[in-house]
Amino acid sequence: MGGEEIRAFLTHLAVDKNVAAATQNQALNAILFLYREVLKIELENIGTYLRAKGHKRLPTVLTKKVKMADDFSDRTTNCDRCPGHSQPTKVRIAHPRN
Repeated sequence: MGGEEIRAFLTHLAVDKNVAAATQNQALNAILFLYREVLKIELENIGTYLRAKGHKRLPTVLTKKVKMADDFSDRTTNCDRCPGHSQPTKVRIAHPRN
């Protein structure tokens, strides 16, 4: 197996198997380790191959309504730690007007 076959295999992982970029990188590093360290063969230039796309992560965004409810929840839970309060205070959450 030479550079052309390795390039075809790495492209196959990205296109046909739709693996993550980290999986494709791990496969490349495993092949390089096998050739260099085990077989003691220096590979010719592998060249370019189609890279797997990294996953784009979208940030988690809280709406104002959820954030307000969370803030009120924190305040009521901490009331039982205040001196003189044996029970948490109940708070009515006012929903914001549009």
